[in-house]
Amino acid sequence: MKVNLKNTPVVNLSNIDPEDVGDVLLKIERSFNIRFTDEDLTHIKTFGALCDLVVDKVKQVQSDSCTTQQAFYKLRNAINAKKPIDKCDLKPQTKLCELFPRDNRIEVVADLESEMGLHMNLLRPKPVIVWAFVIALLAAVTVSLVYGVVGYIGTVVAITGLILAGKFGKELKVKTLGDLSEKIAREHYLKCRRDASTINRAEVAEKVKELFAEYLDVEPASLKKQARFA
Repeated sequence: MKVNLKNTPVVNLSNIDPEDVGDVLLKIERSFNIRFTDEDLTHIKTFGALCDLVVDKVKQVQSDSCTTQQAFYKLRNAINAKKPIDKCDLKPQTKLCELFPRDNRIEVVADLESEMGLHMNLLRPKPVIVWAFVIALLAAVTVSLVYGVVGYIGTVVAITGLILAGKFGKELKVKTLGDLSEKIAREHYLKCRRDASTINRAEVAEKVKELFAEYLDVEPASLKKQARFA
């Protein structure tokens, strides 16, 4: 069944928490090695205007090469340097669970990140564990209103649990090597380029859209140029 993108509603970005939008802007700055000034953002009213601003700020020479493809090659070379795997066996559809066994997944991912010189932000704890500590935190805060010391101890335990869960989580955020290539291409755009002095301007708006969609949990098709900020 075909989806009519013309009928996809436009996201009203003014309804999204400004702090969340600010976090995505920081990710865009890191990915493209640019800086937004207060004056820049004062004049940005729509998503399309933000994409145009990012394009204007990047100073690299234009190149038509595909960054996601280069990210895949960079990723494949790094895996090959750490494991005796034939490059021909590393394809976009290769499942990450086969490359990163659960028993030593944290160590393997850390080694790969060191080899590539970037943080992939690939692992997370199981959602059920996160929710358990979140509920415990809310309960501890409520208890602290009546039993101060008990509530305080419970709050510390819950927060510590959330931190440790994030640090030692082993769940994969994406499933395949191709998915991971797309992820690092949007989060570390210039670091994935074979020549960091070049940029494919035709890709910029799409990468910005992908970052907003991923971190604000909205449909990419709804992030149209006329989507308005507060």
